Amino acid sequence: MPRDPLSAASNPPFAATPTGDEAVRPDIEPGPVEEILMLRIALDEDSVGEVRTRFRYDPDRPYEVLLTFHLGRSDEADWVFSRDLLRDGLQSLSGQGDVKLWPAYCPCHGSTLHLALESPHGQALLEVSKPRVKAWLDRTYACVSAEDEAAAGPTDDQLAALLAES
Repeated sequence: MPRDPLSAASNPPFAATPTGDEAVRPDIEPGPVEEILMLRIALDEDSVGEVRTRFRYDPDRPYEVLLTFHLGRSDEADWVFSRDLLRDGLQSLSGQGDVKLWPAYCPCHGSTLHLALESPHGQALLEVSKPRVKAWLDRTYACVSAEDEAAAGPTDDQLAALLAES
């Protein structure tokens, strides 16, 4: 039986905060922040399934988060969107087009985050524990703050020059 590709991290996960008396070594580059969560997926009006999903944040790509859905086949489905979209979706409706997120409350599961995804291949409505997503997202901000993320991007002058070349 093939090994489940989500059962092990693709790179060793990065602990954003020390777990004991270890000294924080500023000379070590932080690695990806990963966590595997079970998301509930609406299969039809009366049926719900679960899909294992890897949440991954790479400090080398500070603007984005990657969600990898393990669909129980040999293939996986990756969705990449902005970390800001995820952050905003924890508070209110966020996104437009292919990705929409919003907080909700479920009597059975408590505080949740809903994700609506659309592609040419179909659409999906998913639900996940909001506290678990928030804890993971907080680890990403401990790794790369919002201020450091903003400083990592191109300046307005650089963007204007890039657009002028087009």
